This record gives sequence, C-alpha cells and structure tokens, in this order.
Amino acid sequence: MRVALAVWNGRVSPVFDVARELMVVEVDGGREVSRLRQEIDGAALPQRAARVAELGVDVLVCGAISRPLAAMLAAEGIAVVPFVRGQVEEVLAAYLAGRLPDPRFLMPGCCGRRRRLGRRRQRCPSWP
Repeated sequence: MRVALAVWNGRVSPVFDVARELMVVEVDGGREVSRLRQEIDGAALPQRAARVAELGVDVLVCGAISRPLAAMLAAEGIAVVPFVRGQVEEVLAAYLAGRLPDPRFLMPGCCGRRRRLGRRRQRCPSWP
C-alpha cells in the first residue's frame, strides 16, 4: 500500500490544493518499506489528482482539501484523510500505528470543537 502525505516545511501542508510536495511511503504489514519525495507544484486540480493516482497512492493524508479535488481523488480510488496537521514524521507514525484519527492532529476548528453563533456543529470527516 502507498500512503502519501502533503508536505510543507516538515509539516502536513495546510491546504492540499496548493501543496508543492508529497512524501510517498510504501507500507507493508503496517511498516514503512521505502519513501520518496515528489514535487506536485503548479498542477491544476485535475492534473494534481491524476498525478497522485500515477504515483500509485492508495491513501492521501492532508490538511484542508477542496470538495472538487477530494471528489477527483475518490474517483481515482484514493482514500483521503483530511484536516490533519502536525509534523510529518509524527503524523506518519500515528497513521502506521492506526492512531488516526487523533484529536491532537486535527486542524483547528474541525469537527465542531467550537460552536459558531447561528451554526450547527459539524461532524468529523470519515477516516479511511
């Protein structure tokens, strides 16, 4: 299985739609086998989704992501774990250990942690 994490300065990139780099990790039996860094800068959304698919990614761990791009990735058969923040190595370790979702890795404001005046609480995204 291949897991990709959107990377920015050693952290999970806050917005996948404009992320410039992916760390693609080959996983076997819950352990990392290999990894590579791949630049994805400048691609329009359809090309970005196609590039992730070309890399053989099964799961994408990222920060915020637009609905259109999430739908394009889903159409390619790629599971998306959105609204994640933190140091890439810590997030990867948590994913490999089966500890995502974990509230400490959720982006601020996600999952209805705070109520906004006049708005209902939002549910957490479904995690693959």
